[in-house]
Amino acid sequence: MNTIKSIIRSAPLIRHAITPNYLIRPLSTPVTPITKAIEDVTPPAMELDKLYKRVELEMRGIDPAVLLSYSWFCVAAASHLGIEVTKSWAQRKADKERHTLLRCVHIYKKNKVQYEIRTYFRFIHLQRLTGSTCDTFLEYIERNLPEGCALKVTKVECLPLPEHLTPPKENNE
Repeated sequence: MNTIKSIIRSAPLIRHAITPNYLIRPLSTPVTPITKAIEDVTPPAMELDKLYKRVELEMRGIDPAVLLSYSWFCVAAASHLGIEVTKSWAQRKADKERHTLLRCVHIYKKNKVQYEIRTYFRFIHLQRLTGSTCDTFLEYIERNLPEGCALKVTKVECLPLPEHLTPPKENNE
């Protein structure tokens, strides 16, 4: 009997092979029924979902092929979620940033080197989104953002008119 106890304590794989399962199972606890009345429970307050008229995606990167592939991915993900894509375009020319440096630190102003950084842009406009759909879509495309790319999101939210802008109620007298 002592050898069985030492085997049970030492190796869990051997424990299942030697001992029957009913010896290892914990005792079940009795289930007590809920006696509260259903009327006492108040429903949680319903929070309305946000509505967006338009969501604009601006993608920046240093490689135009990667940006094109990523914009195709975003449009395909939007179509799978049933989001309406109104525009998807790119700028014709890249933004160029030039930096001029001297080759030698001390003298020789004639020997300069010029470095150039090109930034490419792509834009996507989405229309008529709910807040939950927008959050799901943006989280998905942000997680799949490739290396060397940046994403800027601009949302245009639909809001009700404030009370001071609504027309006054007419009195029927």
